[in-house]
Amino acid sequence: MPYLGGEETVRELRRALSNPNVQSDPLRYRNTILKVIRTMSQGVDVSGLFSEMVKACATVDVVQKKLVYVFLCSYATLNPELSLLVINSLRKDCQDPNPMVRSLALRNMTNLRLPSLVEYVEQPLTAGLRDRAACVRRVAVLGWAKLHNLQPSSEIDAAVVNELYSLLRDPDPVVMVNCLRALEEILKEEGGVAINKPITHHLLNRLKECDIWGQCEVLRVLQRYRPQSEDELFDILSLLDSFLVSPHPPVMAATLSLFLSVSSSLPAVSLAALERVSGPLLAACGSGSREMRFAAVCHIQLLLRSVPGLLGVHYKRFFCGYAEPAYIKERKMQVLVELVNDENVAMILDELKGYCTDVNTDTAQAAISAIGRIGRSYSDRCLQILTGLLGLKQDHITSAVVQTMRDLVWVCPQCSDTVCLALEGCEETLQDIQGRQALLWLLGVYGERISSAPYTLEVLIDGVRSEASLGIKMELLTATMRLFLCRPAETQDMLGRLLHYCIEETTDMCMRDQALLYYRLLHCGIEETRKVLQGRRSDPSLGVLIGRPAKPVSQWARCFNTLEPLSQGAVEAESASRGSPEHMTYNPKPNADLSDTLSCSHIQEIHSGSDNAMRCSDSSTDGLASSITAPLSLSLSPAVSPEDFEHLWLQRQALHTERGAEKIEVVDCAWIEECVRCPAVLHCSPQSLQAAMQLVNIQTLAFTPQHTLPWRVYLYTHTQRSHSTDAPNTTLILGELLCTGEANQKAGVKKGTADSEAGAEGKEDQLVRKEMVATADRLNEDGQEEEEGIKVTLNQQPRDDDALRQFLTVLTTVLNTLSSEKD
Repeated sequence: MPYLGGEETVRELRRALSNPNVQSDPLRYRNTILKVIRTMSQGVDVSGLFSEMVKACATVDVVQKKLVYVFLCSYATLNPELSLLVINSLRKDCQDPNPMVRSLALRNMTNLRLPSLVEYVEQPLTAGLRDRAACVRRVAVLGWAKLHNLQPSSEIDAAVVNELYSLLRDPDPVVMVNCLRALEEILKEEGGVAINKPITHHLLNRLKECDIWGQCEVLRVLQRYRPQSEDELFDILSLLDSFLVSPHPPVMAATLSLFLSVSSSLPAVSLAALERVSGPLLAACGSGSREMRFAAVCHIQLLLRSVPGLLGVHYKRFFCGYAEPAYIKERKMQVLVELVNDENVAMILDELKGYCTDVNTDTAQAAISAIGRIGRSYSDRCLQILTGLLGLKQDHITSAVVQTMRDLVWVCPQCSDTVCLALEGCEETLQDIQGRQALLWLLGVYGERISSAPYTLEVLIDGVRSEASLGIKMELLTATMRLFLCRPAETQDMLGRLLHYCIEETTDMCMRDQALLYYRLLHCGIEETRKVLQGRRSDPSLGVLIGRPAKPVSQWARCFNTLEPLSQGAVEAESASRGSPEHMTYNPKPNADLSDTLSCSHIQEIHSGSDNAMRCSDSSTDGLASSITAPLSLSLSPAVSPEDFEHLWLQRQALHTERGAEKIEVVDCAWIEECVRCPAVLHCSPQSLQAAMQLVNIQTLAFTPQHTLPWRVYLYTHTQRSHSTDAPNTTLILGELLCTGEANQKAGVKKGTADSEAGAEGKEDQLVRKEMVATADRLNEDGQEEEEGIKVTLNQQPRDDDALRQFLTVLTTVLNTLSSEKD
């Protein structure tokens, strides 16, 4: 017979199937059918043999039936009319005394996937639900799910649903699990199978009878049930306790997910469950399957968000193996960073140092970045390692080290002297764009401490015409400007040449505009230029939220045992593609249980429910909320880096002070100061404050330590208006929360505005000012006791008074809620 001969092959097979001599010999007939299946698997279209194969299904040979059914299910959609001939044989097989034949017929009857055959399939499936053989009931239950999937718009038969509910108590555990799956599919639009107390306890009591995947399915469905009492809750947890330490990782993960779901109101119970599963998770990290190891490490990262020291004594389990793939090594190094303490820091740093020379460049750079993150707490040890790596003179290692040093001095300014000494001569090794950008930023910011800084920049300026990277050119321009401010004699000539090239010769408009800005800034004087380019490098009284703070279990319990941890690291890795820390982006993920944005209707509803939290801010915000006219939503995108925030805040603060002294009002920028009486907020942990703000899409960038005075928090958000005609669509609001600790601080409202043109106070300004002053006056007239409050300072640009008032309502609600919970 020709091999893959197309039509000739099909004709040869047809002659063999129609040959009476072949049909009379069961073995030859089965082998011929096997040749048809083999030819079909090789890609040859054998649909022309459909009628011959239909005749072949009328046999008592179970093996031959299986082969024929494989063929018929593959080509039934191409021959819907001839498929009617199969139904009689299948219905006849459904009454065969052999349960294997009955189950095989039912399975293939539903696998034909033809809507025209549904009416012929329903009666055998109904009879199959009551069959005495468990294997037939298993197939019949899933058959109803397939039937519903074939016609999802058809009306659901209540009798079938009731029959499936009754089969939840079937003695066969596979039938019980299949019923759960079928009901979930059939009742999808109604929320799935109804889980009540009797069903829950029945499923839990029979959980041990199920196989691994059956247990996972039952545990997943039970997450929708909420115990009606605390006694019932602990009864459920007692039944699940043995499954927490199951040797099968899927069962353990599903059990912990259910544990966290039902015990969300008992944090101590959740933490105890996390400790119980640490052993099975560590065992999964040593699994022979790479996929299992990766999933286990990713889920351990989730646990460490809430219990950082949970696996501190087992840090060696996260040392990387030589043959492990890079994606597992990188996740393990992230876990090692979180497990560092005084006892193991030397061992972990020594291990990470070995990874820095890995043959895989991604692994080596990830190890260097991990050392940099540890350096925020153990700077001396880490800087010694990083300095030693510079001596290797390898491009990818030097690039990663320079980027890590740049990030380290941004967070830990005390490391700057050591970094400046280490940078001497490393420009000869750097070749990639990210590393050179990092070096230029360091030369510009700390150029007065690096003796070779002007000469390094001069070499780059001389070759600027051959430089292909726009990012390098713009970073070079900024670095040269900064170095000119501290070393003008050595830099003046090269700065002039660079400005001439950028303004007169370059064709890129971004670079030309930036050079023109610097040129005109120099005409305003050195002091003015210094204010713009040399702001504060860091504020030691503020802790910038660069890592992920500790979170309550409830914030990540939802994504446990899903694919989400596999796509997200536990540590927000710093972006290596930016040239300076000012351009880093921080994208904290809000609680996914809430909507991404908060509408003003939600704001009003929440605010009205916290009347007894703090009357001072209630009365003022009620007045403000009354003038809401258009829906408002808050967003964290685009992100604002700490450096950008500081630059904008100081710039607008200086402009506000200057304009306010001259009584000049403009409409491009709004500045509001108000007092909110919620002193208990000072005692909230920074993590709780940040989590509460993120629920409503407000990002906290920096804060002072807890119980420290003066107490400050800096935050930002973007407002979006969907139905506004004359107001801006989006605005950026920067905010400061301040408490000086002075008792009986008098609440007041001050408002100022600024923009590019001077003018008299506008009508809109007067309305806002009068409204806020009237609110403060009403408070004083009521004779309320003046308690210590939080001073809220908000800066908005472009100006949108309605959006600013609505945002103040949201912020006040969050502060009052935190204060009331603390009380």
